Amino acid sequence: MNLNTEKKLFIEIGKENLILGVGKYDDELNFKVIEKNIFENSGFKNGEIEDIEMSVNDLKKALENIEKKTNFVFKEANVISSFSDLESINVCGFKKLNGNQILSEDISYILNDLKSRISEVENNKAIIHLFNTEFILDQKLIKNLPIGLYGDFYSHQLTFFLIKNNEINNLKKLLNNCNLNLDKIIS
Repeated sequence: MNLNTEKKLFIEIGKENLILGVGKYDDELNFKVIEKNIFENSGFKNGEIEDIEMSVNDLKKALENIEKKTNFVFKEANVISSFSDLESINVCGFKKLNGNQILSEDISYILNDLKSRISEVENNKAIIHLFNTEFILDQKLIKNLPIGLYGDFYSHQLTFFLIKNNEINNLKKLLNNCNLNLDKIIS
């Protein structure tokens, strides 16, 4: 199956409703919503799972309905939620270049190093999003990744968004009970 034309399931856990949406990419890679349904959610409170059994029942009913309408059985879902305990951390990594060229391997090293340090320090939380915030080469703010440029000192600022592991585990349990895997979390 061509991944670009595969239908994608989005589940938005709202404060009062459970919204399921299905979309897919067209031939020009534009994403189009092809189905959307809104359901009451009795197992959720303020966008979070409060009663797992009721949440599973709510999602199963909604999933069954949308799978009938789209004539497609979903294996994974993207979850949209406004987590009340979402945290963000800004960190900066650097590399002394000593007049050398900055390579993609240098940037990958900085990213992976910062990710592992955040994971060590915040071991009860999971990274759900990561954004490149600033690229600074020799004390000058650069608009894009400076791969291929020469300099003496490179600094890379990142913003990490984290949620508690319990929240991820609850989402995974909810989805697994509905025969779905978690693809992405969108906040």
